[in-house]
Formats: sequence, structure tokens, C-alpha cells
Amino acid sequence: MADSALNAAAPTNNPASETIPAQDAPAEGPEPTQPTEDGAEQAEDAPFLVKIVLPHAGEPLEIPVSPLEQIHEIRQSIIEHPVAVQYSCFHLEHNGQRINDFVQVSDVEGLASGSELRVVEDPYTEKDARIHFIRIRELIGAAGDRTDTAQGIFAGVSIHDDVVAAAAEEAEKEVQPYDFDANPDLSVLLPKETSSAPKTVKQISLSPWNPPPAQWRQKGHLLYISVTTNEGEQYHVTGHVGGFFVSNSSKDKFNPTPRSDAKAASAHSLFSLLEKISASFSKSFAEFQKFASTKEPLATFQIGNTIPSAPWIVPSSSSSLCAHIPDPTRPQETFLLGGAENTDSLRDWNEEFQSAKELPKDTIQDRVFRERLLAKLYADYNDAAVRGAVLVARGEVAPLNPTEGKDAQIFVYNNVFFSFGADGVGTFTSEGGNEAARVATGKDVHGVKLVNQLDIDGLYTPGTVVVDYLGKRIVGQSIVPGIFKQPEPGENQIHYGAVDGKDVVAADESFGPSFEKLAQALRVKKHPVWDKENKRFDLEASVEMKGLLGTDGRKYVLDLYRITPLDIAWMEESGPEGAEYPHRMTVLRPELVEALGKQKAREFVSAELQKRAALKKQADAGGDAKAEKPEGENAEEKSEEPKAEAAEDADTTNEKKDEEKTDKTDRIDMSNFKFALNPDVFSGQNPQTDEEKEEMARDEQEVRDACAYLRDSVIPALIRDLNESDISFPMDGRSLTALLHRRGINLRYLGKLASLSENTRLASFREVCVREMIARSFKHVAAKYLKTLPLPLTSSCFAHLFNCLLGTGLNPKPVADVDESYRSLFSEADLAFEKVTPESLREEIQRETARRFRFVLQDGWWSQIRHLQLLRETALKLGLQIQIKRFAFTQPAEPTPVAQTNGQLQAESAGKKKNKKKSREGSPASAPSPVAAPHTFSPDDFVNVVPIVKDSCPRSALAEEALEAGRLSIYQNQRKLGEDLLLESLSLHEQIYGLVHPEVAQMYHTLSQLYFQLEQKDAAVELAKKAAIVSERTVGLDSAETVLNYLNLSLFLHQRGDSKLALGYAKHALGLWKIIYGPDHPDTITTINNYAVMLQSIKAYHESRRWFEESLRVCEKVFGRQSVNSATLLFQLAQALALDQDSKAAVDRMRESYNIFRTTLGPDDKNTKEAEHWLEQLTHNAVSIAKQAKDLQARRARAGYRFASRAVSVGASATGAAGAAASELAGKPTPPPSMDSRSIDELIRYIEGTDKKSKTGGAGGSGAGAKKRAGRGNPKRRGGAAAASA
Repeated sequence: MADSALNAAAPTNNPASETIPAQDAPAEGPEPTQPTEDGAEQAEDAPFLVKIVLPHAGEPLEIPVSPLEQIHEIRQSIIEHPVAVQYSCFHLEHNGQRINDFVQVSDVEGLASGSELRVVEDPYTEKDARIHFIRIRELIGAAGDRTDTAQGIFAGVSIHDDVVAAAAEEAEKEVQPYDFDANPDLSVLLPKETSSAPKTVKQISLSPWNPPPAQWRQKGHLLYISVTTNEGEQYHVTGHVGGFFVSNSSKDKFNPTPRSDAKAASAHSLFSLLEKISASFSKSFAEFQKFASTKEPLATFQIGNTIPSAPWIVPSSSSSLCAHIPDPTRPQETFLLGGAENTDSLRDWNEEFQSAKELPKDTIQDRVFRERLLAKLYADYNDAAVRGAVLVARGEVAPLNPTEGKDAQIFVYNNVFFSFGADGVGTFTSEGGNEAARVATGKDVHGVKLVNQLDIDGLYTPGTVVVDYLGKRIVGQSIVPGIFKQPEPGENQIHYGAVDGKDVVAADESFGPSFEKLAQALRVKKHPVWDKENKRFDLEASVEMKGLLGTDGRKYVLDLYRITPLDIAWMEESGPEGAEYPHRMTVLRPELVEALGKQKAREFVSAELQKRAALKKQADAGGDAKAEKPEGENAEEKSEEPKAEAAEDADTTNEKKDEEKTDKTDRIDMSNFKFALNPDVFSGQNPQTDEEKEEMARDEQEVRDACAYLRDSVIPALIRDLNESDISFPMDGRSLTALLHRRGINLRYLGKLASLSENTRLASFREVCVREMIARSFKHVAAKYLKTLPLPLTSSCFAHLFNCLLGTGLNPKPVADVDESYRSLFSEADLAFEKVTPESLREEIQRETARRFRFVLQDGWWSQIRHLQLLRETALKLGLQIQIKRFAFTQPAEPTPVAQTNGQLQAESAGKKKNKKKSREGSPASAPSPVAAPHTFSPDDFVNVVPIVKDSCPRSALAEEALEAGRLSIYQNQRKLGEDLLLESLSLHEQIYGLVHPEVAQMYHTLSQLYFQLEQKDAAVELAKKAAIVSERTVGLDSAETVLNYLNLSLFLHQRGDSKLALGYAKHALGLWKIIYGPDHPDTITTINNYAVMLQSIKAYHESRRWFEESLRVCEKVFGRQSVNSATLLFQLAQALALDQDSKAAVDRMRESYNIFRTTLGPDDKNTKEAEHWLEQLTHNAVSIAKQAKDLQARRARAGYRFASRAVSVGASATGAAGAAASELAGKPTPPPSMDSRSIDELIRYIEGTDKKSKTGGAGGSGAGAKKRAGRGNPKRRGGAAAASA
């Protein structure tokens, strides 16, 4: 569908007329990036238009090209153009000369604006014919669904189009009341069912007469194709070196010669041939393009440079979304993609990687080409390695050493070397065996990624991928030349680092310079190590890190799992009840070492500044000293800035200092600053002399200081930032992991973090931490049972384990449902999971949590968890894809009928503690269980397992440099230059990564926020939309990033004036939030508050009031009623109540807000004064309303009839925007609060706060009126005054 999506945007009734806008946009797009100080450079790099002359078209196309592009990029633009879809096998000519596809436009002589490039059709090769056939099938929508072995069901799906449609539909209606207590609806994670696409042909597939016999191959026959048109005619087509023609073959007779009757037809392109043989083809193709154009192009582009995200919830197998369509060509795709000998797909991965790294990187163009090639190469390698790893895990690849134990077996598949992440040969026996080996592989792939990011010349790494699948960890590496070569007697295979454990150490001097650069970048100290004979070697890196000289002459670095020191403080600490940590691979994170380095650099700069200040005080120079003193003080005051900059690294610091200070004496020389750690301390090294022992003691102390920095500074700082709401609260395990890793905190500290999060403000953080610990512990327990289980039995294992974990509320004694035929078939399989009971599983989880996180789960934790959220976390960690249904986690209280949404059953909420919700939570399961007693999960629910992948792809340094430069320029008020650089960075991201990639999604997100700040709201909305779609497809439909992008999009639309559409996006984001975290997440306070403000802007005052009340309820739960946050929201709620004609409640809320502000901030604070002003206005208004109501009642009484009393004016300030807006609703039949029975004088005294009941209550909201408070209060953002007033 990729190509059809590319061409979907242009209607085809008159394709030629549609091409001009498509060309003009790119032609104009780059212009803003061109203005530079150097006019010559601008002219040199400026894009220009060239004419493309097609073989069978009248008017030439005009395509914008850049002098820096290569010709193959122009070629790709032609292939993707709506008018030139049929061409795929051609070359370009200029002035009659053929142009090489890989030269730059600027290198083609005479090619300038207005030049003509002629498309000349080439003869086909067999590979060209296959590629052309695949492309045309995709283009015309004839390719059926695919069953992907590695990427899973609905991988890379986007639901943005459905969200837009739902939002647009709601925008046309009146605002409906929102049910805040409703259960999370899992159907929001699935695309809506749609009508099928129009068919262009009934069938197009490879003919059974393939491949061509030798005598016909000699005549140029390449491929035989069978076509059934929409008219029902069947044609046999011969793919020939000169094109495609209808042959005389039939299904029973082989005669591949051209037909000579009325049905004869031929064309260079198969697309053109279809137009000739099917009268309805052109019309149906136009309809197909129109159908495809209804979808957002980004949602259908093929994902090429990253692994698409696979959703954990998928439609039921009976859904039309999962329909399996017959397609005879589907099983032939291996031949189409790889050729008859399958040689096309075999690649020498290692040579490709290292050759790409050796490409020049002198100019920007060189770097773009190199980084783009590497990004594509890593993506292709990851895909091949993951597919191979899945086959290895399933036992479908023969090992190279079948006589060894299972864990020691190695495999080669598709030129990738595979091994298990287990201690098969005893390398890690002293470190923790299999557990240590498993962790080491994860650390290694992270280390390889770091080295790839550093991009050190002369140092090479193998392509590395770690795959977790069905309880097994598999490592895939590109084959380093010489890795399997047996060393000669007396030679070592390893040239640097440890050989055979640590008994022998090699230290080839030729590796020194490369390893020295690596060590400096990683802050590793040069240090001595000793072999078994106590011979000393001075190494630049950890002894575990190995250098290998490949037979290709390149220096490879391997085993990068120990690039940082051990966390000795953790190892010396004992766990609860003597629980021993499972391994000794507890290294510090590189982010922590880097942060500590920056901290040390700041301290160094601060000390230098203090020295200078002291020297200046001692100086005797009169006038000079006076002149310099303010500068010195200024430097002192601004020390934080230079400190932060100095911390980046010595070179950068010096450059920035040079820019900031002109006087040489004021520069801080960072060459004296050194910070590096010895990664081999506490790992069995044996210093010999006293001097060596002293040095080792100093190194050990430095590592202990680093551990102390983590425990005493970094972790408390995180807790403090969360407590003070300086950073967002993580909403799930993935966002929690990212937050901790950014700070340099290992996940083993989750227990400590949970223990430190005791107060109510941090309750949600603690909950996420505890849920993550349980999910990770369950993952380890499940892996133990899955590891040796055949694939057909894994669904039964998952169902039983999840029933024991989450389904005991429905069935406290679940029984494993194992197909008896499988039991007899796999008679040697270990079915230990059948013996698991809820009690034994809880004990195992508690034991894993205690030993891995040193945290004791509280009694009854299984009854306090949020079931749905824990199901999601564990599914994502295990790679599960589960069919959507109503998950019954508890016994049904009453047999209520079940609502359905779009044909999909609504999911049941998890972990609701309120009694009023219990009947809703306990709804019965929708489908009858195959076992006698009801179970929450059945084996049929678990339809697929996708591999969990850790890769070593580096980020693009060039694109990030442009982004940082753009940001810096904007901060320095160089707005035009900044915008140009940001656009350049976006262009680089898209060129290097492709359009659909997590890094591009992050770039769209960053850029949308910057454009919003620059008041370019349309651009901000467009980029936020792209960010949402790409993050859905690459990170997850319900990822924290996707939620944030939808919230941003909602906010930007509101600011642009599209508040009704914005409400739809915000509602979708809140629906996702409920699934990810559950209700009452601290960050939803802001979102709910923003939603209320949007409702106010469209004059939905009553519904707005309900959202403010909900916001205040969450705020009170998190921050308490007497917090400034609650006061801010009370202030907004009072205004909302006034707009909703509830003047008395408005006064109550405003007085309560005023009292909190006065108590907390003091009477002179601007918030206090503003609340006081509004209190006066609302009180005045309330009094006048009460008087009017009494007068009206009196007049009615005198007239001899009565009506139910109703407020006749709105309770808002009579002067000001709120009052003006509200007065439009005066007299509308909004349900008012009941009238107070007190006299007017009593009411006035109460409103003015002089009533004695009100006085005794302390806060203004207490007393008689407090009981009649409308609903629950509504919270505002964490930490600050509300931006939006009525």
C-alpha cells in the first residue's frame, strides 16, 4: 500500500492538471531556508525546476531539484509522481547523454533551471521484472494482507483518521455530558472497520508456468503472470526483456508467444498493459486512488527505517479488520523478493557496516549521505536479525554445534551470528551465571550503541541486536572476519583486554590510540590490571572490553558490557530478609557518570572563580581594580551559566568561554580538569606494590563517591522535582524507565524510589513504581516457564499465569486449559506452569521483587492493583497481542446487559476501589469459556507474541546539531536564522531517518512547540498532527508520547480557534490516559482544566463547570484542599459557577480560594488581591440576584399565582468579560441551585462573610452553605496560577 498511498493525494480525472500544485509546493518550500549572509552560497545551493520528458506523455513534468541532490533522488521523485506511476525501469538522459544515477546534480554538465531530462525506458532484467511486478501489485491495491512473522498483527497502525472523524462528528453536535466514572474503553485502541477498497483487477499473480524454461529464457523471457480483469477475462502475460505482452498460454496449455488476435496487447509497463486489456481499469484505479486519498498519507507510508510498533490489543479474529484474503502470490513473495536462488537477500552485513562507516564525512553532503546510508543499513540489519532470532527461538534453525548444551549452541542465519543470552560456557559463573549473562547482553548492546554514537575513526563494532522472545534472550551479531578462526599456537584471538576469562591479558599497542579516544569520551580512566601471574598491564578500557584485529585489518571492539564501574554500594547492601541480588553485573549507568562529570566540572569552575575573586581582593591596583571588580562580581553571580557550559566537555567549554570573555585573563582553562573512573575496581584485581594499592584505593573511593552521588543527590533530586511538580509524572512503565535512565538511575532502585514516595503528592509515582516492579517480576517468572515450551503450548501458559495473577476475583482457583492433543504430541515438554496456583505465583512475584528491587510488597497487593493497567504493562514487556474482549476481573454483581462500541466489547476497568463502581467492574465475560468454571483469560485470547528488540542504531549527529543550533539562535533572538536552522534540521531528520521514525516524531513534537511559541499556529498544528501519527505508528497507539502529542495538538487547535475539534483530540487523549494509568493521574489536572476552558470558549458553561469540578477533585486528592493549586482551581471554578448561573456557590468557592491564598501566600500577594477583587464582584452580583429573585417572588405572590423560583441573571461580575459572556445566557432554562430560605439580610451577611456561622468555620467555604456545594471541586495545573480565566 505504500506506493498507492504516495499517489493517493492526486485525483486522477485529469492528472496533468493536478501536477502543478504538487510541484509548486516543494519548489517554494525550501526558499525560506535560503537567505544567508553569503549571497553566492545562496545562489549556488538554491533549488531550481527541471523538465522531465516522459516517453508516452504530452506535456513534460516540472520537478524541483537541488544541486546537492543525487540523480537517483530525482529518479525516485519521478517514480512517485502521480503521472509517472507506471515507470520503474528507466534511466535519465540530458542532451542525449546518459546520466549516472549516483552523481550529484551539480556534477551534470549544463543542467540548470529549465533543462530537460528525458526518461528513457531500459530493458528489464529478471530482478527488474520481479520488482516491477511487486510495485504494480502494491500500486493498484491487488496485494492482499500479509502475515508477518516478526512484526505482529496491525504493526505500525494509526488510528488518527478515526480520531479526526469522531472529533469532527462530535463538533457538529451539542456538547454531551462526559461520564468521568466510565471504565476505560479498549476499543479506542483499534481502527474502525471500513468498507473495502475498490478492486482494480480481480486477481494478478504469478503464473504456474514459472520459471521460464531454458529455451525461452534464451529468447528474453523473464516472468509469467496471470491476470483476471474485472470483466472476468483471464489473460496470461509474458514478462520479457522488452516489456510485457499478452501470450497464447492458458491454464492448461503453455505457449508464451505473443497473441496475434484481437486480444493482443503489449507495453513496456505492466500498468499500461492493464489499461489496454481492461476497459474498466482506468476508472476503477481512479476510484481506488480516491479511496486511498481519504487517509492521511503519513498513516499509510511504508515504515522502512524502524521496527513498527505492534499494539497489545488486537481485534477479534471474527472482525473484518482481521479478514484473511486469498492471494496466490503471497506465498510466492519470497521468490519475488529474493529470486529463484534466494541470493538477492543474502548480504555481507559486517562489510556493509564497516564500509559505510569509512565513507567520507568532510562536507555536510558527505555526512548526510553517510548517515542516511547507515540508518537504512541498521534498519535492514535489525529486521533480518529479528526474523532470524524468532526462527532460532522456535527451533527452526539448525545449530552449528548440535552436540553442545542448549544454552551454548550458536547459529548462523542470513549471515547473522546468533547465540543465547545465557551462560552456556561458564564465562559468568562468578558473576551470577545465566542471570549475569542475560544482563551482560543488554549492557553490551547499549555499549555498542554508545560507541556507534561516538563514531571514532579506526574503531569498529559489529552490528548488534538483542531479542527477547518467548522467555529466551537471543543475541544477533554481524560476523566479524576472523571471529571463527582458530588462533595459531602461542597466539591470542583477542589483541586487547582479557583472554579466556581474566587469566590472560593482551595489550596490543596498536589498539591504544583508538581505545584512548573511546575511554576519554566514556570517562574511563587508564588503569592497571593483572593477569593470573600477577603481571601488570596498563589498559585504556575495562579488562572485559576486548579488542580484536579482524582478518580484514580492522580493529573491532567487543564485549562492551562493563564500560562503567560496579555500583558497589548496592552490592554491599543486603536485601530484605537476606534476599540476594541475582547477579553481580550491577554497573552504574553512563548517564550518571556523565552527570557526575558535569557536576565536577561545575565545582572546578566555581573553585576557579573563587580563586580569582580572592586574587582580585588582594590586588593593589586602584583604578584597574575598581574597573574590573563589577566584572568579577558579575562572573560570580552568573557562575551557574559558565558552570553548566563548562560541564559539557573541555573543548566546548573553552570555545564558549572564548566567545563570552574577551580578556584572556578571564578565560578558565579547563585543561587542568580531569574526571574519569576505573571500571575494574571491586572486580577481583590484585595490585602488587603499596603504590598500586594506594592508587586502587583512590580509584575505589572515586567509585564510592559516584555511588553516593547517585543515592544522596540524584535520587533525592528526582523525588524533590516530582514533589514540587517541576517535571511531569510518568504514567506507565516505559515513561518511568525513560525518566530514570535520563537521570542515570538504574531500575533496580525502583524499590528505593517507591519507599521514598510516601506522601500523597507522590502516591501516583509510587503506584507506577510498584506496578512496574510487579510487571517485571512477573516477566521473569513467566520466562522461566516459557523458556522450554513449544510455541503451540505458550497460549495455554499465558492464559493460566494471567488467570492466577489477574483473574482470581472471578475464579480463585483457576485451572490450566491445555489441549490434550498437544500434551501427547509434546510429551517431553515441561508443563510446570500447570502446577502454578495464585498463591504460588504471588510468592514467586514477591520473591523476585524482594531480590531484584529490595522492596517488600504489602500484604494483599494483588487485590489493590489496577488489573487492566497491569495487564497492559505485562503484555508490552512480553510482546503479547491479546484479542479485545470484556475482561471480567471480578465476580459479576448483577447480570446487566453489556454495551458495545463499534462492534468491539468495552474493556473492564481495573483496580477501582470505590464501592459505587463495583457493580460495573464485575460485568460477566462476553464469551463462554471452554472450561467448566469461568476464567478471565482463555488460550484463544493470546493470538500472537512479537519479539522485544534492543538495537544499536546511533542517532543522527548532524540533524541534532542543526536542531540545537536552531534552538540557540531563537533563544538569542535571531529568529529568522533560528527558523531556517530548524527547517534544515527537520529536512535532515526526514532525509536520514525517513518520514516514519521515532526520532522524526520527536522532531515534529519539538518543532511544533517552537512554532507555537513563535505564534505560527498553523504550522504548529500541522507538525503536532504529524507527531501524533508517527508516534502512534512507531512508539505505540497508547504510548505516553502519543498522549502528549494529542494533547499538544488539542491545545494548538484551541489557540487557533478550532475549539470543538480540539475537544475531540483531548477526549481521545484522556481515554488513552485511562487505559495507560487509570483515573486521577496528577498531570490530568492540567488536561481536564484545559478541557474546561475550551468548553467555556464555546459557551458550554454547564459542562465546563463539571470539568472544573473534576479537575479540582483530582487536585485535592493529589495536593490537598488547602494547597495553592487547589486555590487556583477554586478561583476558576468560581468563575465557571458564575457563568453557570450558580452565584451563591460561586461566592463560596471564591471565598475559599481567597482564604487559601491569604493563608498561604499572604494578603499582599497578587493572587490574593485578585481573588479578593473577584469575591467583591461576585458577592455584589449575588446580592443583586437575591434581591431580584425576592422582588419577583413578591410580585407573583401579590398577583395570586406562584412559579418555581429561578435565578433571572447569571452570577458573574457585571463588569468584565465573564459577565458580558454570561449575560447572553440570562434567562435560559439552566437547572439552578435551590433558593436559600433565609432572609435577604441574612443572605447578605452570609455572602459578605459576617455571618457568625461562617466566621466559626475558619475557611470561607465552611458553615451552612458548605453542605450545598455543587458537585466536587475542580483542580488546576500543578504548581501555578491558572492561565485561563472565564
